[in-house]
Amino acid sequence: MSFTMHGVGVSSGIAIGHAHLVSHALLEVAHYDVPEHLVDAEVQRFSEAVEAVRDDLENIRHQLPTNAPTELGSFVGTHLMILADKSLAEAPAKIIRDERCNAEWALKQQMNSLVEQFDRIEDVYLRERKFDVVQVVERVIKVLLGHPSQVVLEKQESGMILVAHDLSPADAIQFKQHQFAAFITDGGGVTSHTAILARSLNIPSIVALHHARDFIRDGETIIVDGNQGVVIVSPDKNTLTEYRLRQEQWEIDQQKLKRLKLTKAVTLDGTAIELHANIEIPEDVTQSKAAGATGIGLYRTEFLFMNRRDWPSEDEQFEAYRKVAETMKGLPVTIRTLDLGADKPANPDEARDCANPALGLRAIRLCLAEPHIFHAQVRAILRASRHGNVKLMIPMLSTIAELRQARQLIERAKRSLREQQIPFDENIPIGGMIEVPAAALRADAFARELDFLSIGTNDLIQYTLAIDRADDAVAHLYNPLNPAVLLLIEMAIRAADKAGKPISVCGEMAGDPRFTRLLLGFGLRQFSMHPTYVLAVKHEVLQSSLPRLQPVARKILASADSERIEPLLDKLNQ
Repeated sequence: MSFTMHGVGVSSGIAIGHAHLVSHALLEVAHYDVPEHLVDAEVQRFSEAVEAVRDDLENIRHQLPTNAPTELGSFVGTHLMILADKSLAEAPAKIIRDERCNAEWALKQQMNSLVEQFDRIEDVYLRERKFDVVQVVERVIKVLLGHPSQVVLEKQESGMILVAHDLSPADAIQFKQHQFAAFITDGGGVTSHTAILARSLNIPSIVALHHARDFIRDGETIIVDGNQGVVIVSPDKNTLTEYRLRQEQWEIDQQKLKRLKLTKAVTLDGTAIELHANIEIPEDVTQSKAAGATGIGLYRTEFLFMNRRDWPSEDEQFEAYRKVAETMKGLPVTIRTLDLGADKPANPDEARDCANPALGLRAIRLCLAEPHIFHAQVRAILRASRHGNVKLMIPMLSTIAELRQARQLIERAKRSLREQQIPFDENIPIGGMIEVPAAALRADAFARELDFLSIGTNDLIQYTLAIDRADDAVAHLYNPLNPAVLLLIEMAIRAADKAGKPISVCGEMAGDPRFTRLLLGFGLRQFSMHPTYVLAVKHEVLQSSLPRLQPVARKILASADSERIEPLLDKLNQ
């Protein structure tokens, strides 16, 4: 019987193949009492399992194939750090002793406690790090249950589709070896490591399906439509024929897009458009350059601060920033200062309880409250500025007073470098992110005091509509085409243009070709997105004529009804 499932498409494309199910060890965990005289032996069994997984991960890291995605080394390193953390390496042993229970059960209880802590983090990227914790725990539990800690894949026919509750980056190394056509998972999100890896592998992938592992049987024919986030199980003959045609057309379109890599992004009327890339780690630069991006529009620095109990040193940060600046060889690199959530301090054991983290101590608010953290990061960015075309960007601004405080701290960092005779770019551009409605409404004031602006549409939409896009109960209400959202975006673009300051969009809207012409019609001339989407957006730019777009964009802006905007957007994209 054919049926359809809906999830979150994190890597585009269409795949047709047979399902290969991966076991989910966490479902096999049972609870049983351990006699007092065997408790020490149970603790030892747990310790040996942790050591076995550590050895396994170290071997994976040292034996990465040359064609493995560059992200894998960093992700495996992250899993090793999680495994070494006391909250996983030692806390379960205490539970075993206190409750006299089996190691698997103790580890699962500790994992549930950690996941609850992550769920309270407002920042989507950080919140989804809970999936890394779950993946590490599952590896240990597999060893405790007598299973291999890695996904075991027998030699399969090419075109198989991997179906799992979740996948670790280390498991995904085998995709290259077994030629899997796609993967789908119950867990994960748009910014999970699984999603990031999927985009780097460039294979159709869907996450957050919730029950795919339960409902799909091994060997069943399935269709994975990463473009729409749809999985079709046991499709009928007509559906198969239709999707084979779609798959063929998709592949033809992708080959055509690759020809655009060296083509300049210029509209039909001759207007040049800048297409930059968003990155999380220095290794992402390789993919950005391969896609033809003309700069880094957003370097998210949070990756350096995650899964550790101490803040990264100034020198460690400097080396990461310098590497990106030098690799880009003079192209612009915009480094965003720390954007962590309200309850993610240096030591996770000291996490603050916050009734509403979205409105709490996060991003620039956290940096102003902890100036020593901001000072070290700004010094590292300034030091890197002499090695390339570096810009500094402040996230989550809501008031001019906040901006002036931040600029005072930046000046303090500059003075300290001058005193030590450490060179840096004295004229480094300072920009700010427009992602709070208060900032969008006064974008004119921010534009007067900053060198450039960048619109973070993900948070702007979330705050404008009072919707947590990661909450399944209201995620369907998250709508980039809400008239209020569009009005704020256009208002910010117009304010920057009036002040003669460059402005970009660096949220998900920038990488969605459906919105490219609308943003061009609003006056946007710089986009920043995941490298995967650069060529598709460039294609839209090359087919666009600004004089034709602007009247329709004005009609869309004047509409107070989202349902009326959709057909106008379709007209714009014809």
